[in-house]
Amino acid sequence: MKPLTEQEIRAAFVNCTKGEAKRLSVPRDLAERPWDDLDFLGWRDPQAPDRAYLAIELDGRPVALALRCPSAASWQMRRSMCSMCVTTHTGGVSLMVAAKAGRAGQQGNSVGAYMCSDLACSLYVRGKRDAGAGARLHETLTLDEKIQRTVVNLAAFIAKATT
Repeated sequence: MKPLTEQEIRAAFVNCTKGEAKRLSVPRDLAERPWDDLDFLGWRDPQAPDRAYLAIELDGRPVALALRCPSAASWQMRRSMCSMCVTTHTGGVSLMVAAKAGRAGQQGNSVGAYMCSDLACSLYVRGKRDAGAGARLHETLTLDEKIQRTVVNLAAFIAKATT
């Protein structure tokens, strides 16, 4: 992924107002992010644990979504699988919900997907972050195919939020 600036990220949000995008928390360490290993940028809001955000480049332009996610609960300690990168975690997968863009979102419509709670799918797929024993199922796919699957899954989720 090509590095994004704070201004590019704020301008890329499709499911919140410009004012909301201006006020949301963008990571301060953008320059230190492992951009070459990222298929998308995902982060949790340190001031609001129930908020998360992601940004990806689709068709040559950045697209970003604001997400809502539940706080950790005891029932989340079971093993779950991320629907984006197919990594299993014990307590590390959350239902991430995005308000739909436009009028549908203003009417309260939303879409959701189970994702890695830390939104580090790119790093799990590449083996740069460890989710624990049994986190990655044995597959015959190449690394490039796993990366492509993650990007396609995320693009499909974004498409549901923007249509």
